[in-house]
Amino acid sequence: MYQDILKKYHEDLVENNGQMISRWEYFVAEDVAGHSKLDGKTRCMAILAVLLGCQGKEEFKRMLQVALDCGVSPVQAKEIVYQATAYLGMGRVAPFYKVVDKVFKKRNIVIADDRQTTTMEDRMRKGNDIQIAYFGEGMRDSWQKAPEATAHIQKWLAANCFGDYYTRAGLTDNQREMITFCFILGQGGCENQLRGHTNGNMNLGNDHAFLVDVISQCVPFIGYPRSLNALNVVNEIQKQREENK
Repeated sequence: MYQDILKKYHEDLVENNGQMISRWEYFVAEDVAGHSKLDGKTRCMAILAVLLGCQGKEEFKRMLQVALDCGVSPVQAKEIVYQATAYLGMGRVAPFYKVVDKVFKKRNIVIADDRQTTTMEDRMRKGNDIQIAYFGEGMRDSWQKAPEATAHIQKWLAANCFGDYYTRAGLTDNQREMITFCFILGQGGCENQLRGHTNGNMNLGNDHAFLVDVISQCVPFIGYPRSLNALNVVNEIQKQREENK
């Protein structure tokens, strides 16, 4: 089933690359997905997020359609792109807004733009509450503990990154923290942030085995070097947590 859906949306690559694409599809659907304990929706959400992270626009378009056929809802797909804005910046995410809009239009998908749950007055408080839930009490009013020169960044993290994005309806806390892990994994070179969000995932119950499975699903789409770097981070954080018990 999954391999058939992959084939459907990768036909444009087959004409001049038949042997290689056939082997890649087998690797994705049989070796990688066959090894996984993730459900199909979670697998596809991780792949969409990591493709945003690595700026794989053309493959994102193909895998968006795979994801929709595998049960990822239009709202979930849209929220993945929205949340990427906080971690990748509009300069890199704007093209993906257009990709989603075009695919939705072709499929006659219309969704309401009604998932914002904060106001301008409470966004920082609600965002900070999420930071505390994910990363611990040490995050409470973090801007007050920061050096004066950088306190504004801590306020933005609470109000914008968490208050404007994480508070939105459409994805669960676990899903949001998982896709954030994938954004960071996909772009590479942000291992310190990956450590923080590995801890955040584990605090929410996305455990070591789950994160290894998520990384494994991303290997065919971002390659081995970034995947192996992420595995090292996840193993490092798991070891630290075990030592601190």
